[in-house]
Amino acid sequence: MTFKDFDAEEKLFLRRVIVAFGVVVVCFGILIFNLYNLQIRQHHYYTTRSNENDIKMLPVAPTRGIIYDRNGIPLVRNVTWYDIAVTPYKIADMDALLKQLTPIVDLSPDDIADFRHALKSSSRYRPVVLKNALTDVEIARFAVNQFHFNGVTINSYQDRQYPYGAELAHVLGYVSKINDNDLKALDQKGLTENYAADHNIGKQGIERYYENDLHGKTGYQEVEVDNHGRIVRLLKDVPPIAGKNIHLTLDLHLQEYIESLLAGQRAAVLVEDPHDGSVLAMVSMPSYDPNPFVKGISYQDYGKLLHDKNLPLINRVTQGLYPPASTVKPYMAMSALLSGIITPQTTFFGAPTWTLPGTQRHYRDWKKNRTRYAGCH
Repeated sequence: MTFKDFDAEEKLFLRRVIVAFGVVVVCFGILIFNLYNLQIRQHHYYTTRSNENDIKMLPVAPTRGIIYDRNGIPLVRNVTWYDIAVTPYKIADMDALLKQLTPIVDLSPDDIADFRHALKSSSRYRPVVLKNALTDVEIARFAVNQFHFNGVTINSYQDRQYPYGAELAHVLGYVSKINDNDLKALDQKGLTENYAADHNIGKQGIERYYENDLHGKTGYQEVEVDNHGRIVRLLKDVPPIAGKNIHLTLDLHLQEYIESLLAGQRAAVLVEDPHDGSVLAMVSMPSYDPNPFVKGISYQDYGKLLHDKNLPLINRVTQGLYPPASTVKPYMAMSALLSGIITPQTTFFGAPTWTLPGTQRHYRDWKKNRTRYAGCH
């Protein structure tokens, strides 16, 4: 007959419980460590990977409408350029990157300063333009070294070009970079999303007045990207809608002819069709070349225009204030005739000076000591 050793069995059971408890504690410890490692220590890494493995919406800029004169002559052009852009979250050392790219795409101190300023107001997950209007040589140099630069891309875009330069600057105006004030205005109008793929917006003249028509509607591509940011496949493509073309009543040949007559002078000429009031020519001299404003005019060049004593930035047709002189006389005479105040035979004595009734203000004839009789006949 055998007897159980209860003490031994109890000790064995306790050892098993302790071992099992220890295993559970170790497992929980490993689990907690992994959770800590994933959620805290490697939070940024996995957040980045999660963002990279995503569906992205890529905006596609619309083609800006063309402006024509009354005879169908295009007054502006859309020209294709290339820029280089950086996606900040993919760059470990931004200073080192800029140093490496400087000799490849000929970065200037102004390029780098503008880029750093743009970084402050942009999402780190959206590409930020580093330099516009790359040359063929710069594009070729980057293409050879592109495998060194993850997160740096070259993209095509369209810019405005004004082939007639200063001749039409005060009529057409120009487009230029979207600034903070433009962004605020677009946000208030609920149009920010429609400019997601654009660099420029109309600033003056026809370009500004008809901005909503000329701009068009931004399209987009819905794409799937892998954890390296590479496009895996295109899921949806909504093409942009091109801006509307604008046809002016202005006659380019007449505009150029008047420009040639006023060369070297400070003057303004407005020619209208007397039948319908349509503008055939609008010339303000001197003028300026709008093309430098498109890519961003330098402070030095803008300062020269701003401080030019001839005031080329002023549109003398719309901003100048000039006395009407004798051009007002037929209108006043016609009003007086229609009102019965005078007759076609009424005459007036024109003394060298005229005093406004009730005042001591004397108005002199432009020709000294002239006296004459004037009437409607």
